Amino acid sequence: MQTPRWRPSGRDCDSLGFQNAPDATLVLAERVIVRANLMVETVFGWPPRALEGQSMRMLYPGETDFELVGERARKALQERPLYRDERFMRRKDGRIVWMEGRGRTMDQDDPHRLAIWTYRPLESSVGAGSLLTATEKRIAGYLVNGFTSKEIAKSLACSPRTVEVHRANMIRKTGVRNSFELVRRLLDIGSG
Repeated sequence: MQTPRWRPSGRDCDSLGFQNAPDATLVLAERVIVRANLMVETVFGWPPRALEGQSMRMLYPGETDFELVGERARKALQERPLYRDERFMRRKDGRIVWMEGRGRTMDQDDPHRLAIWTYRPLESSVGAGSLLTATEKRIAGYLVNGFTSKEIAKSLACSPRTVEVHRANMIRKTGVRNSFELVRRLLDIGSG
């Protein structure tokens, strides 16, 4: 076994490990971002320093998502120190993406006091579980980001009519009345 020419100290390893972790990693105090690693810019589009001192609210599609996800995580972290879920989050460019979030609290009695969270985009699904087919999930990802049927069709190399058929199937499966309600339902599934 070859010995490295330079061996970082324990503190250097801690800093290197945090800054270069493969997932976007945030240290939160009362849901305010205290520290962000380098991968945050790749995942969310924000430079780490731009997020530090900001509320996590800016990374959610809306206030309701922020509140619901926060309360669900708080309750779960009171029962156990580690938590994992999937939810919609917002990038700097406004695009809504489906993410896996993993959190660890430092205080189970007050989980939001200090916590570490990692985020990883889940590009292959939209969070509607087994309810939607793979194609419907891809289309749903475009719908929640405000794409029209023509724009979706162009992106997926299919006809607008094909997109409309899939949208109609999603409306039927989710039990909503129209496209507006479908988008709201998809966002609710993502935060629930």
